[in-house]
Amino acid sequence: MEIKDNTFSRQFETYLEDQLITLEYSFQEKKIFLTRLNLPDNFENEAFITAFLKEIMQIAIDNKWKVVPILPKIASFFRKNSVYKELLPPGIRL
Repeated sequence: MEIKDNTFSRQFETYLEDQLITLEYSFQEKKIFLTRLNLPDNFENEAFITAFLKEIMQIAIDNKWKVVPILPKIASFFRKNSVYKELLPPGIRL
């Protein structure tokens, strides 16, 4: 999966079958706030979304960012994938 970090639009972008999928973010003090997941209408490929989020978590690890999940879907991802809980800033509980 190829993910583009579109810093101008502040979003990670990828494509699945010519459909654009984005995850908007903002930064504050070495923390990335994941604020909005944009999916095509009727998109139900949860496995692809999980793979997309895992790739973004790897980007966070590589850049030594802490991740603040604003969206319930991202919080759910952290609950299901406890290996990434080390990316959460102190005091964040899911």
